[in-house]
Amino acid sequence: MIKTALALGGNLGDVAGAFRTAAQKLEAAGMINIKLSSFYRTSPVDCVPGTPDFLNAALAGDWPGSAEELFAVCQKIECESGRAAPHGINTPRTLDLDIILFGDRIINSDTLRIPHPRAPQRFFVIAPLVEIAPEMIFPDTGRKVSDIFKSLME
Repeated sequence: MIKTALALGGNLGDVAGAFRTAAQKLEAAGMINIKLSSFYRTSPVDCVPGTPDFLNAALAGDWPGSAEELFAVCQKIECESGRAAPHGINTPRTLDLDIILFGDRIINSDTLRIPHPRAPQRFFVIAPLVEIAPEMIFPDTGRKVSDIFKSLME
């Protein structure tokens, strides 16, 4: 089992419901010890003007398979929530699931970049994550989530 952290986001439809459903579907796919953070309403970042606010959360749990298998499950859950595939970057969405951390693994492939490269700079990712997994470490920098959160608050 690999300790995993995901970022959840969305700004169309019943996003809170989509988050809860995603957690249930991840559990059905084999993830255990799931923790879901509080939900945070945030302004859009790097989106076109007029984009609705986002709801963001984090989810941590133990995954039994590979990062690629988790990515496929996340994409399936996104599609089932009504998100078009393929989709543009920084566009409105019903649900976005990003793998932020996958144990101590660093993955740079055509389809996956883990740890998520922009996560440490994004308050809307780190604030929910520090609630449920403050001791997780970004293996590319050796920094704990709690330390990254503190630096974002300065």
